[in-house]
Amino acid sequence: MAGNSKRKGAIKKTGKGNPTAGSGGRVRRGLEGKGPTPKAKDRPYHKAHKSAARAEKERSTRPKRRTTSEAEWAAGRNSVVELLQAGVPVSAIYVAEGAERDGRMREAFRLAADRGLTLLEVTRNEMDRMTSGAVHQGLAVRLPAYEYAHADDLLERAAELKEPALIVALDQVTDPRNLGAVIRSAAGFGAHGVLIPERRAAGITASAWKTSAGAAARLPVAQTVNLTRQLKAYQDAGCMVVGLAADGDITLPELVAPDGLAAGPLVVVVGSEGKGLGRLVTETCDQIVSIPMAGQLESLNAGVAASVALYAISQARLG
Repeated sequence: MAGNSKRKGAIKKTGKGNPTAGSGGRVRRGLEGKGPTPKAKDRPYHKAHKSAARAEKERSTRPKRRTTSEAEWAAGRNSVVELLQAGVPVSAIYVAEGAERDGRMREAFRLAADRGLTLLEVTRNEMDRMTSGAVHQGLAVRLPAYEYAHADDLLERAAELKEPALIVALDQVTDPRNLGAVIRSAAGFGAHGVLIPERRAAGITASAWKTSAGAAARLPVAQTVNLTRQLKAYQDAGCMVVGLAADGDITLPELVAPDGLAAGPLVVVVGSEGKGLGRLVTETCDQIVSIPMAGQLESLNAGVAASVALYAISQARLG
């Protein structure tokens, strides 16, 4: 309408230069090749790139929650000698005044001297109090508090070594001696760490230290509040999660076959001999693996089962 012709913005402005007219136009820069299209995650304005950047930021800024056990006492001459022979770290050795210097006591003194540990003499009443009335035979050691690793540390350890991850997770294992045996086997067969639940599970105690033969000082042990959730996190990180059970989907020889799963990042979940794997953990596993056995024996304890599986996996990776 004539009345609107003078309204600001009603007259079309003429742009500079020639218009681009599709494939037949004179300006063809939009059709020129620019090399291969970058992946979605590499394009700064793509949703995939932003999601990856956000996830990386969360990983880098998230505080790694580590838990620490309480310091513990081990009492008795045989126990102290065995702990020292196993290379278990101790923070102090205490001797009761007037304690008889027999062969085991002298052996403890020799081992302590070899490691440069200080002997502290206390009264018998003081030792009774420190060891909560345990039968100490005049000799006790104080084990320092154990600092558990974060579950992510185990994957990072594998990445630093440029190896496919191998992690052992324990479900419903409450015997610290089984925990110690698993730690020892895991360290011996190249695993990158052991994962245990924070509750209703064995932790690093004097018994676990002794059974591990000092391996708990070399191999990280991580705690998790929710085992099932952490197993899913490992799956999201690219790990295959397999559980050991008598009624498996596949056998251990199938797992470690040349075309099997053992070559890639792997989490091996071991249950207790009595209860086995929990329902939720079983449902979370990608595969349930059985260890073939002869005779009427149906199950192995956690330490033995882990040793058999880890040995087979380590041999498959070497071969």
